[in-house]
Amino acid sequence: MAGIRQTLTERKETGMVPRKPVEKVEDVVENAAAKVADALSSHVPGAPGSGTPTVEEVTIPHDPLPPKGEQGTPDTRTPTGAETGAAPTANGQQGAYLTTAQGARLRDTDHSLKAGPRGPVLLQDHHLREKITHFDHERIPERVVHARGTGAHGSFTSYGTAAGLTRAAFLKKDAQTPVFVRFSTVLGSRGSADTVRDTRGFATKFYTDEGTFDLVGNNIPVFFIQDAIKFPDIIHAAKPHPDREIPQAQSAHDTFWDFVSLHTEAQHHTIWNMSDRGIPRSFRTMEGFGVHTFRLINNAGETVLVKFHWKPKLGVHSLTWEEAQLICGVDPDFHRRDLYDAIEAGAYPEWELGLQVFPDTPEETFAGIDLLDPTKIVPEELAEVQPVGRLVLNRTPTNFFAETEQVAFHLGNLPPGIDVTNDPLLQGRLFSYVDTQLTRLAGPNFPQIPINRPHAPVNDMLRDGFHQQAVHAGVAPYRPNSLDGGNPFEAGDAENAFVDVPVRVAEAPKIRANPVSFDDHFSQVRLFWQSMSPVEKEHIIAAYTFELGKCYEQAIKQRQLQCLANVDPLLCEQVAAGLGMPVPEPAQPVTEVTPSPALSQMGQTWPADGRIVGIVIGDEEPDGVASVREALIAAGMVPLIIAPHGGTIGTVTAQRTFATARSVEFDALLLAAAPPPAPDALPARDAKAAAADDVTVDPRVLLMVDEAWRHAKAIGAWGDGASVLDQAGIIGTPGVIATESGPETLDAVERFLGSHRVWQRFSTSMV
Repeated sequence: MAGIRQTLTERKETGMVPRKPVEKVEDVVENAAAKVADALSSHVPGAPGSGTPTVEEVTIPHDPLPPKGEQGTPDTRTPTGAETGAAPTANGQQGAYLTTAQGARLRDTDHSLKAGPRGPVLLQDHHLREKITHFDHERIPERVVHARGTGAHGSFTSYGTAAGLTRAAFLKKDAQTPVFVRFSTVLGSRGSADTVRDTRGFATKFYTDEGTFDLVGNNIPVFFIQDAIKFPDIIHAAKPHPDREIPQAQSAHDTFWDFVSLHTEAQHHTIWNMSDRGIPRSFRTMEGFGVHTFRLINNAGETVLVKFHWKPKLGVHSLTWEEAQLICGVDPDFHRRDLYDAIEAGAYPEWELGLQVFPDTPEETFAGIDLLDPTKIVPEELAEVQPVGRLVLNRTPTNFFAETEQVAFHLGNLPPGIDVTNDPLLQGRLFSYVDTQLTRLAGPNFPQIPINRPHAPVNDMLRDGFHQQAVHAGVAPYRPNSLDGGNPFEAGDAENAFVDVPVRVAEAPKIRANPVSFDDHFSQVRLFWQSMSPVEKEHIIAAYTFELGKCYEQAIKQRQLQCLANVDPLLCEQVAAGLGMPVPEPAQPVTEVTPSPALSQMGQTWPADGRIVGIVIGDEEPDGVASVREALIAAGMVPLIIAPHGGTIGTVTAQRTFATARSVEFDALLLAAAPPPAPDALPARDAKAAAADDVTVDPRVLLMVDEAWRHAKAIGAWGDGASVLDQAGIIGTPGVIATESGPETLDAVERFLGSHRVWQRFSTSMV
């Protein structure tokens, strides 16, 4: 082999490389498709590519491999929205050979052009300059907020139940609309971890036939501030301190709590963030909200006010705080990996889009709640969420930068039938989103990037600028004109033109102030607290105590405790006890509220689709493992075999080992064996193996069981596996099952998975 490579090198230097036949692309596609089919049949997601790698270097040229089966790309449309009919891979690389950016084939990309083997590099090396110059400019500015993001393609199908409320065609019955969804965290940089305590973005781009609709929301229905002019302030306060650039991607620091304790309108959003909503289990188990109130107009010119809601099929579930901290180190990409693996495994994430509908009255209030105040919700018990359509994400990006990083959202991207309101935060966002893309994407033509291209004809009279990709015909980009035959023409109602709803604006002086209805900063914070289950209240107390405990200044802690006293005396008392500080009296009467059960994540059961179940085995395949694995796959879950070592054991293949597995990866744990310490269970090699000398089970298995138990996960065992429960000292506790057979154990565990956690395992002091 060395001789062959030397001969090839010599031929390269003399320009005598013989032409090699290019492998037929059909054969490559078939081979890649077979690999994808094998991966899907095994129900183990995570294959890095569609090809089958070989130990030896591949030397027979062939065309690029196709994307993996679950991957998709933006529609192949022109910059002005026309369908091209080209294959989805037409935007990808082409041909079998390495070329310059202009398509000239290259014989060598490993050596600079020099004046002799030891001489200086020559300025004429255009390939070196092109390659290095492009590399030096690969990065673009990350988003100021929501920098850490993950995206997926899918489709939205309308039920037609909103057709009487809006003229928007994508909400007519059975209308199907392609979408791209980007999930994100607000505070962290692109390199931060997924599972930090933070608000999550939930932005959906609907490629409708009438123009793009961007529904840009969060997993929390309220925001920190009431007026967009404060947005730079809250972000500056929540971001890392400017002197040290720490802490990264978290709010447990002085500047954040200084801001929210002084701007008490932020208390409602803050308690949501301190709840389990701030650390979601998965994007798939995350609710979404449009935050603002929007206005719909129908064909008759009638209007209503609405709030948008995304309801996940799997229910709303979260991590425990210890899990979130462990995952930050074990797998910082936990949420994006979970999303992509679920799609690859065929467990497609689903949400229902729902509307809360309110009369469009001059006061723009409902049940005494100001609908233009973005720090307020309308409880679902007062205005039910009416389902209007279904979102399914079924394709992952083919290229993260081209799609997820370059996707550009804007709240002003509205189809006919949807309009904005005078929410002062929404009004500021209408300006900010366009402005920020001009810097990030280097000019005004970012809508022409493939992921942003509309699926409707574009004739906008906008010309030139950086990165102009359209080739505009005609000579008269103005109207009216006669030189281009009058084109483009203005549209009317018959052509379904966009409607700026002619809302009457009351006569008033120009003033920098909020309406009096914005002054209540505590009643809805108390509503949220009183709506929580006892376990959720414990988690909120722990979150406040942890975050404030990270602050340095006692005055800031004292000021925030005063805010909590205005919300609920018990909440304040418990947090103050953890901080070792006195309990202040409420500065105003504590509001009496009616709890909203819809705000709690607990008390219901949900499908177990896509749940990850770990199965512990030993050096031999225990009875029942194969049948349990098949049953899990049939139920739409993902089983992962955890063994002392990699490879095949009996008829099953290990996807994890005791060295690589950690409990936080699994939603439930099954024990089919009691494996003794493996040869690599050495504390000097694996710190997880540290344990008492007299244990008979691998200490890493005991650690997994202990963590899963502490995190309120269901644990099942059969056969020898039951002895692991005994050594862990958890037999007989809620959610821990030992039976005679694997199928019987799985049946019991699956019932617990429906409620996600076994919270009854632990007592609580809350009511």
